[in-house]
Amino acid sequence: MPVFTKDDIDKIGSCLKAVSVTDMKDHHRLKIFNPQEKRGLSLEIYPETSLGRKKKGAMVVVYTTSSHLQLHNLSGFVVSEELGEVTFVGESGGRIAGLVVEREAGCSLYANVNRELISSDFSKFGVEVMLSGVALSLAEDLLEEK
Repeated sequence: MPVFTKDDIDKIGSCLKAVSVTDMKDHHRLKIFNPQEKRGLSLEIYPETSLGRKKKGAMVVVYTTSSHLQLHNLSGFVVSEELGEVTFVGESGGRIAGLVVEREAGCSLYANVNRELISSDFSKFGVEVMLSGVALSLAEDLLEEK
């Protein structure tokens, strides 16, 4: 079963208040703009694409004026209307990576994070480590289903 359905794309676009959602041949492109801070980003969601010789999987790509980020082999995503963000996650070998896209056209990447961190007592870690644990903990239930 694909990680993303058309309904999922609509939910993601709604949460992020995308100014446009374009269905391309093999992916969906969402444009998010924050007029107050004069920043924007493009989010491309590939429900299934070639990620190697015989490997297919889901991928998200974020383009901003100063960065280009990709997250391959997605396990899933979590939409948070309350926080105004979508967290895309992938897991491999006890490590997780997450790409958080915000309604305000912000984006954060957390990579190669120990899986056990998201179930830990964050107060026992430094702020730098705590941030990744808190951000990715939204996906804990999703990862437990896998």
